[in-house]
Amino acid sequence: LPAPLTLSAIIVSLSFIAAAFGEVKKRVRTTAGGSTGSVRNLRIREDTAKYLLNLDTNSAHYDPKSRSMREDPNPNKAPNEKTFFGDNFVRTSGEYQTWQALNLHSMQAFDKGTEVHVQALPSLAEVMYQQFKQKKETLGQKSKEEVLATYGNEAQKPPDEALLLGQTEAYVEYDRTGRVIKGQEVKKRSRYEEDVYINNHTSVWGSWWQDGTWGYACCHSAVRNSYCTGKAGEKAAAETAEQMVRNLEAKAQRAAEEAEKRAKSTLSNAHLEKGNAQWGTDAAADDSELDPEKVKAAMKKLDRQEREAAQQGDDERKRKFNSLAEDDEQQMTPEEMEAYRLKKSRGEDPAAAFMGGASGTDGYDLL
Repeated sequence: LPAPLTLSAIIVSLSFIAAAFGEVKKRVRTTAGGSTGSVRNLRIREDTAKYLLNLDTNSAHYDPKSRSMREDPNPNKAPNEKTFFGDNFVRTSGEYQTWQALNLHSMQAFDKGTEVHVQALPSLAEVMYQQFKQKKETLGQKSKEEVLATYGNEAQKPPDEALLLGQTEAYVEYDRTGRVIKGQEVKKRSRYEEDVYINNHTSVWGSWWQDGTWGYACCHSAVRNSYCTGKAGEKAAAETAEQMVRNLEAKAQRAAEEAEKRAKSTLSNAHLEKGNAQWGTDAAADDSELDPEKVKAAMKKLDRQEREAAQQGDDERKRKFNSLAEDDEQQMTPEEMEAYRLKKSRGEDPAAAFMGGASGTDGYDLL
């Protein structure tokens, strides 16, 4: 029988077996010409193989030679329900993000004229990247403090009202009307700068208002950030306003004179108004103003003209000449216009088809 193993020999044997199971010694190609490296790509027997996580033929590709599956075999599965995210997941974990940011900063710095390269000068690139991050953080903190100092911090808890109304060493005495008798009243100041005069002004913008326009009270200038001209500018502004008023009055007077001259030089518009009342869409004259006999005579005249037109046909040689001379005989009377309205056919009237000789009653049966 072989001699029994000691405890130290058993521990060494177990460690050798674990090391052999976890590592595979093989020849790998490197830039130095080749060396022996350790490849940890074996799995424990209890774990599910990569190619068995998703049996779909269109899932992630599995390389049996290198035992690698770069893509995620179950991309639509919840992260808390899967144990393998693909071999590419390891490439984007750890310090990969920092290394990528360092390379990006080095390329941007080189594009702007800085002699730096990650492979040629790795230490310089690392130092410059650390300085860049420190300056960026300092500027961001400074900008944040300026914004908080200017606009305040709404997220900050407001102070207690009891502390705001607490005692103070400043003594102020008031009378019955509220005026200060003794001491100096401390007024709450705005977050913006006050009493800052620019461009030789002695007053702030908005201290003067007139006719809906804001300006400076020292020179009555309505142009913001303008240079102050003092009393001379105030006088010039007043003269400009007066001149503008005079110009408007003169323009209105000229317009009135031109309208009066045009009214005197043109003819009277009475005949136009008469024509509009007769031929337009205005309401017809009242029955009290029309002569019934003249209306009947006008309707007979229209009937005779229609019969003559029907006898002539389309012969243009027999058409009578119509003069547009403004004679009393040629002017259309209100009775003739009323007769024309009575005989005019209206196509939009739904009862127009029943009017006439079709029913034999001239439409009166509809009343």
